Amino acid sequence: MTKPTLFALILPLSLLPACGGTEERASFGSSSGLTFNESASTDNGIDTSDSNSTDPSADTDPTDTDPTDSSDDGIKLDTINTEEGQMTADDGGGSAGCKAIDFLFVIDNSGSMGDNQQNLIASFPGFIDKIQETIVDVDSYHIMVAKTDQYWNDCQIECAFFPFLCQFGNVNACNGAPSVCDETLGAGVNFPIGDDASNQYCGLTGGQRFITPQEPIDQLAQKFTCIASVGTDGDSSEMPMSSLTQAVSPALNGPGGCNSGFLRDDAVLVITIITDEEDNDSPGNPQGWFQNIVAQKAGDGSGVVVLGLINDTDAGNPVCPVDSQDPAKIREFMELFPNHIEGSVCEANYAPFFEQAVDLINTTCDEYEPVG
Repeated sequence: MTKPTLFALILPLSLLPACGGTEERASFGSSSGLTFNESASTDNGIDTSDSNSTDPSADTDPTDTDPTDSSDDGIKLDTINTEEGQMTADDGGGSAGCKAIDFLFVIDNSGSMGDNQQNLIASFPGFIDKIQETIVDVDSYHIMVAKTDQYWNDCQIECAFFPFLCQFGNVNACNGAPSVCDETLGAGVNFPIGDDASNQYCGLTGGQRFITPQEPIDQLAQKFTCIASVGTDGDSSEMPMSSLTQAVSPALNGPGGCNSGFLRDDAVLVITIITDEEDNDSPGNPQGWFQNIVAQKAGDGSGVVVLGLINDTDAGNPVCPVDSQDPAKIREFMELFPNHIEGSVCEANYAPFFEQAVDLINTTCDEYEPVG
């Protein structure tokens, strides 16, 4: 979907989409009793942009080594060497296996993604139930959504042409400027605005931009539905890989960052990418993106699981239309990780994909030895 033209912006003001209010940071609900650590992550030596940047870049220098076989043979469980980590959810007593999981969903919010977002949301309760049933030793979850652009329903554009929209509390106006994090690529989503979006502040317990163990279990599906309904008003120049690398960067995870405390060194990081396009706009290349992510896990790729719901143009009998873009760079990025699964974004039901993913996450968690 393309960004609005000047003609579209001078429609009657009553037709302009609501841009919500200023961002709230209150706590809601009560603790579920699960534990988590709120300390922030530290820089692991990789260059990142400022947390307020709207044009973050990934590492563009490809590595000279080939950490994994990049052939697409399904689940792979090789291991990469480890270095010093950054933060922890729990001591764990030095025992093998993970006690915490950080889930990051990078969701394409362009105009063609409405049905795909609904399919993801519909599959989430079963996915989490299966995770809790299968991986019983894990008692700490972080769940965050990032979208593929930095716009907040075009408020930047509307308010540039109509400044008075940002000065009044009209329900159809940009009720004050959005927060810096609302317009930062890779920041956790907690107030989706626009067509097919939640159009409300999601009120995550604890006031973070991601779901924590403080969230009452009976509200988990509702809160995920709120943050995952990112809408279809996004820029058609999707940048899922920039969003991903920025989401876990020290700039956003460090003290004062939009995602402060999300990424934990002793947690398995589960990345889900859902898009129906190739990434032709993110700076860098698959090797650089891979190195960027692994650097944030202290050089240890064995604690990362990558799940990709993308166009299946490489399949013998693809579900997606034959003229779909081939996400070759995204696929190459995924295949660099020893633990990854690729599924078709065009499937009507994502439940079988996530059932397979639970098995991979469980195996990864069992074999993972957190750093430190």
